Formats: sequence, structure tokens, C-alpha cells
Amino acid sequence: MDDGNDKQRTTVTIFGQPYSIVGDEPPEHVMQVAEHLDQKMREFKEHNPYLDTTKLAVLTALNITDDYIKLKQSVETGGRNEREEER
Repeated sequence: MDDGNDKQRTTVTIFGQPYSIVGDEPPEHVMQVAEHLDQKMREFKEHNPYLDTTKLAVLTALNITDDYIKLKQSVETGGRNEREEER
């Protein structure tokens, strides 16, 4: 039975703020995700210096989600195209 004790705590810094993340993923993965988010937020801040942190976070989340959905659709479409070519 899983009692939740196998969760790992990882402390990361995103846009200058420390966050303690608890979850099943290895710390290396959590740190990689946090570094990606931090990098994207800093890129957007460079191009939009007057955005407050909340708006910057939402803009970054929208952009990362857009990238994810496009990649997911590309993988799904690519898989169908390969199967159709095999016929």
C-alpha cells in the first residue's frame, strides 16, 4: 500500500522565488522543469519589461502550453501518417 512516504521534496528557484516541490518525479527532472520555466519567464520579461510577475507567469504558461499542444499534435499526426504509408 502506498502511504505517500515515497514522495520527494525538491527546492527550486523560479524567477527569484524559492519553491518546495513535493512529488514522485526525481529531483533532477523537477529541477530541469523549473529551469525551463525560469528561462522562459526571463525571455518574456526581456521582451516585455513592464509586465508584472502574475501576467508574465500567465503569458509564459500560455506559451509553454501552446508548444506542448503543437508537439503533441505533431506526434499524433506523425504516427498516423507513418501507419498510412505502411499500407
